Amino acid sequence: MPPYLAGRDEEKREFHRLLKQETILENLILTGLRGVGKTVLLETFKPEAQGARWLWAGADLSESTSVSEEHMATRLLTDLAIAAANVVVATDEKSAIGFGAKSKVIRHKITYDLLRHIYDTTPGLISDKLKAVLEFSWAHIARHKLHGLIFAYDEAQNMSDHPVKDQFPLSLLLDVFQSIQRKDVRFMLILTGLPTLFPKLVETRTFTERMFRVVVLGRLSKPASRDAILRPIQDTSCPLTPSDLYVNDIVKASAGYPYFIQFICREVYDIGLHKLETGAAPIVPMQDIIRKLDVDFFAGRWARVTERQRDLLTVIAYLRDSDEEFTVQEIVDNSRRYLERPFSASHVNQMLVTLASAGIVYKNRHGRYSFAVPLFGQFILRQQRAAVRAKEIRR
Repeated sequence: MPPYLAGRDEEKREFHRLLKQETILENLILTGLRGVGKTVLLETFKPEAQGARWLWAGADLSESTSVSEEHMATRLLTDLAIAAANVVVATDEKSAIGFGAKSKVIRHKITYDLLRHIYDTTPGLISDKLKAVLEFSWAHIARHKLHGLIFAYDEAQNMSDHPVKDQFPLSLLLDVFQSIQRKDVRFMLILTGLPTLFPKLVETRTFTERMFRVVVLGRLSKPASRDAILRPIQDTSCPLTPSDLYVNDIVKASAGYPYFIQFICREVYDIGLHKLETGAAPIVPMQDIIRKLDVDFFAGRWARVTERQRDLLTVIAYLRDSDEEFTVQEIVDNSRRYLERPFSASHVNQMLVTLASAGIVYKNRHGRYSFAVPLFGQFILRQQRAAVRAKEIRR
């Protein structure tokens, strides 16, 4: 977690609006590229929701969760049992034996075993069983004057249906929540994920467009980026204060992506403070930090692509707006300028599908593509320049 969350006031206001719903008409999707702070923002929502008397159930959605409908049901039952563990569902009074002994009050609370028993003994499909469990739980949660319960799931782009195996866990999740919310069960769904998430949900169930409020997290503005850099040290006795020029260098190098700001600032302060302790001038070369960022963040993804895919990605990186969006035709045209073996449109389409499956690119709702990794184009260009320098040295 960053010491100060900058530039997300509008998103927080939108979340507080959703918390005030008496009937759940809108759920929430937080989406954006890696490094924009989706998980961090979700974590800051949790205490605010709890302060407004919402219970909170949350987890990362691994691909194993959506292997089958039964797996999805188990995930929901488990999270519900943990979040509602203190909710009393029944009270028994047992008389004590002996003169002057006091009766003992036993309170039965929501447990996984109780929820599983209701699930297993409810007839019907898995969706019927889940609805019965969720409606039972809400009936008792509401008695405790709690406003509702939020199911918050990170990395939700990992969810999918499997028609070939006759398993529809994603459809199950959407159908169940839409159904119980119509019955005034105040269970809200928050999903965070990459930009592929919402198109996948809409493709699965068209009513998803009405079911969710989509909040797209982008890069921070320059003022917000400066706040993210400077605010954490304003209330501390940090002996190292970067100059305005150096702050501007950090803002430029990070391009406003919170993860990169945090990564660069950590290196700046760790290296700078070490130099102060040794009596050296606290000068931190930005080039060395960017090189470390390349190794820690980008290199693993670059290593997973084939040589021909690297050719394609390099062609994309040479486009003027490579870190924004691009089309198949732009890639084809640019490949004729830079490659001896240019790509055909059909070949580009096939490779983009493969790269999308690997999480390198994604297709937006307007039929254009973008890198799923922020500033990946700039990284590729740095690799190309390094390769050229290496060849010159060998000569």
